[in-house]
Amino acid sequence: MDPDAVNLGVFSRPELRARGLTDADLRRKVRHGELLVPRRGWYAQPEADPDAVTAAKRYGELSCASALTKHGLWVPPGYESLHVRAGKSASPRRDDYCTLPGAPLPVTTITDTIGLSLVCAAGCMKDDDTIATLDSAMHTLGIDVDDLRLMLPQTSPLIEALLLECDPRSMSGTESLTRVRCRRAGFEVEVQPEISEAEHADLRIGRLLIECDSKLYHLSPANYTNDRHRDRKSLTQGRPTLRLTYDDVLYGWEQTLDDITEIVGAFAQ
Repeated sequence: MDPDAVNLGVFSRPELRARGLTDADLRRKVRHGELLVPRRGWYAQPEADPDAVTAAKRYGELSCASALTKHGLWVPPGYESLHVRAGKSASPRRDDYCTLPGAPLPVTTITDTIGLSLVCAAGCMKDDDTIATLDSAMHTLGIDVDDLRLMLPQTSPLIEALLLECDPRSMSGTESLTRVRCRRAGFEVEVQPEISEAEHADLRIGRLLIECDSKLYHLSPANYTNDRHRDRKSLTQGRPTLRLTYDDVLYGWEQTLDDITEIVGAFAQ
């Protein structure tokens, strides 16, 4: 499977010509309403993705958080506005395009690749959000940092620094954010510590195990029951479990970090 294959129903003229359509074919399809023309040289199917059509009208292509979402990757909240990258010809038209660390690259398709979208994300997102997004891409695609670096068409000192903080073992965005924020707060954090022969916790700081709930995984009754059983068994071994909700990490981090600090200090006595 091609991880960059996504069809949003908007195509450039060269893309359609490569599929065997002639200019006469394109003109006929436009006359019959089978294709729309959001801007010169670009064609949209009537049922095309609205974001993709808007990107074409803005003389660009979807990138950053918008493209990553279309690719099916996890993106932290707060980046819901449309993210569009433009080539040289469009750069003077607007001041809200996503930018790359190097020279602008041409716009040849309506959706940036995953690698190019991640490069753009480093310029739009907060550092910890970027790391969590990079982690998510690695986990979803089953690759490591070296593989991910090969996917990035451009890099920068910032991107290289963020890659050093990435870890493909993280199982969720909330886990990535918790790991990065705790380490930046000075804690030594172990990722995926073993708690039995067949099970691992998300994180460990000292004796404290931390489980970071995502919105999806922990909603089922079976998972809920298994989680509580694990918590009880860990406690019998002198390793308490702190279970963080999605909202704890995404919307209440300041208080969450204060609580982690107090708990770690108490169990260090």
